[in-house]
Amino acid sequence: MKTIKSIGTMRKISLSHLRNGEKIGFVPTMGYLHDGHLSLLKKSKQENDITVLSIFVNPTQFAPNEDFDSYPRDFKRDEKLAASEGADYVFYPSIKKMYPDNFSTFVESETISRILEGEFRPSHFRGVLTIVAKLINIVMPDIMYLGQKDAQQAAILTKMAADLNFRTAIKVMPVIRDKNGLALSSRNARLTKNDYITALQLNKTLKLGKNIAEEIGDVNTKRLTLQLKKYITEFGDIKLDYIACRDCITFEEPVNIENKTYILIAARVGKVRLIDNMIVKPKK
Repeated sequence: MKTIKSIGTMRKISLSHLRNGEKIGFVPTMGYLHDGHLSLLKKSKQENDITVLSIFVNPTQFAPNEDFDSYPRDFKRDEKLAASEGADYVFYPSIKKMYPDNFSTFVESETISRILEGEFRPSHFRGVLTIVAKLINIVMPDIMYLGQKDAQQAAILTKMAADLNFRTAIKVMPVIRDKNGLALSSRNARLTKNDYITALQLNKTLKLGKNIAEEIGDVNTKRLTLQLKKYITEFGDIKLDYIACRDCITFEEPVNIENKTYILIAARVGKVRLIDNMIVKPKK
């Protein structure tokens, strides 16, 4: 495995592999790798000749009051994990290289980015879309692998790739959870022991919603989300941002759960903001 810090070098390497007829898989990350990231690496190794993993904590997707400075980082650890899973290259550029002086061009979405995460983090998706567009242009992958935990982000990036005619296909892979059901996230490292126990209520709330929707069928989404809000707010250490139901493709809010639908949740537990979701497949 090779670590590449130069944009020009990464591009030359990718071009060389593409000219040789090799398929490139790409896993974009902000580092502090966990089993969720590694599952994406494994999938890329299965489906491609070459796998590139990027590590870049992107400042433009953090608001001034968010956790950019405290976001967990450990590059040497990440490098070893990536090598152990067979990554061919780790792309590790600096902020100065990715955002040189006088950088002024950004990618924005007009639809899905305005709701849910976009409401609570108004500049977030602008930063995400911009950095991923840049990474795709540098790495030039055939397939990019994303995790379902960031479902809204995955939907927006898939729409960007289609709208802007990128050659890169997007594959969204299932949420990976720990033994107690907590969705894996780099931010989990910042949870205290008590916060971790409290955070398990997010998964329990989603499971409750999934069971109700799938057992009863044709459930009214507003009634369901009110029921789930009442359930989770009984746990005083959770500050809920939202619980919502959204169509898995369009992210529009259905009146009733009749088709494949996300139940999504975002909440602060202690000092850590967590998101999670589950897919509901109602009975026909």
